[in-house]
Amino acid sequence: MSETLTTTGAEEARTAVLDDAAPIDAIAPSPEEQEAALVGAFAEQLVGMLASATTLLTVELGRRFGLYRTLREQGPTTADRLARTTGVAPRYAREWLEQQAAAGLLAVEDPAVSRDIRRFSLPAHHAPVLVDETHPAHAAPVAGLLAGVALAFPEVVADFRQGRGVAFEEYGGELRQGLGALNRPGFTHEMRAWVETLPDRAAALDAGGLVLDAGCGTGWSTIALATAFPSARVIGLDLDGASIDEAREHAAAAGVADRVVFLVGNAGDATAVRDAAAAIRVFTTGPVESRETDAASPGFDLVTVFEALHDMGRPVDALAAFRSQLRPGGAILVADERVADEFHADADAVERMLYAMSVLHCLPATTAESDTVANGTVLRAPTVRRWAAAAGFGRVDVLPIENPFWRFYRID
Repeated sequence: MSETLTTTGAEEARTAVLDDAAPIDAIAPSPEEQEAALVGAFAEQLVGMLASATTLLTVELGRRFGLYRTLREQGPTTADRLARTTGVAPRYAREWLEQQAAAGLLAVEDPAVSRDIRRFSLPAHHAPVLVDETHPAHAAPVAGLLAGVALAFPEVVADFRQGRGVAFEEYGGELRQGLGALNRPGFTHEMRAWVETLPDRAAALDAGGLVLDAGCGTGWSTIALATAFPSARVIGLDLDGASIDEAREHAAAAGVADRVVFLVGNAGDATAVRDAAAAIRVFTTGPVESRETDAASPGFDLVTVFEALHDMGRPVDALAAFRSQLRPGGAILVADERVADEFHADADAVERMLYAMSVLHCLPATTAESDTVANGTVLRAPTVRRWAAAAGFGRVDVLPIENPFWRFYRID
């Protein structure tokens, strides 16, 4: 009995002390504990980045071998059936399916059943993002960008001390096609509306005007211009020969090859831009071919530069070359990165991504072309204005176009 009373008394005393003390949760961690927590959180952040990056590369496998498309077409599918349909190795198919389900990209009917009969499916709301190439939410091509950057990473490492640049072609078809595919939905659905924010230029194109699409890449922007303005003729110009080859194939498949011409050339070279303006002569069909205004006023009614100005090694020269070939009333439509006007540490997620792409791709590739400017991916509005003024333009307007990634400018 006495032992019980003693124990009870001790508990009551302990309770009284705790009641008078600060709550345990309110006791501040020591500086050492705070530092350890920050270190641990940062380590977890890096591991999370690895998880995201490696998952993106598995997305690229799904795109490249048509695995997502097959899953949508077949519905719930076993690993063996997916392997037979797509021609991939059965064991790889099983591991990929399980990884995709673990990452939350695919659904699995019953995880507890045998691997041989376990069935996986593509959720309906994931299909536009992963499969539908012109859907506005089609973001899967970002995986191709990462694959291209990874492909050229050894070259970037080798060049990091010298700073001579890494040529665009070193990044392979992965990056070239990834960029084109990522931007294609916006071009397909928004091009007409974008140009209509320059109503006089839209009217000129509807009347049969001529457009130079500078830095056209694999041609989706050029094709979208020709589709949105059927009376116009469009010249696509890009420095990369492989991109131009693909652009010509895309234009033929889209049925606009009679109104579109693609040329290999450097937009910073006044002769290349002048030759592009002269390419109007190759349009030998259609009622607009013999318009007197073509001979009386050579040049372009509109020059477009979609996410390419920041990649030009001589951007002021390019803008000046465009200006020299504009018809009276002509203008330049530039779409480039939507970033803050000034540098800030701890930037938002978009600017962080753009800076990473700049270090790994845009800056090295631009430097390989010309180190005169080598701006990198992060092109700020004050820089656009400065370049335009140096090229002889008197006005730069930011256009009222809502876009989470791009800012649009009219330069004239």
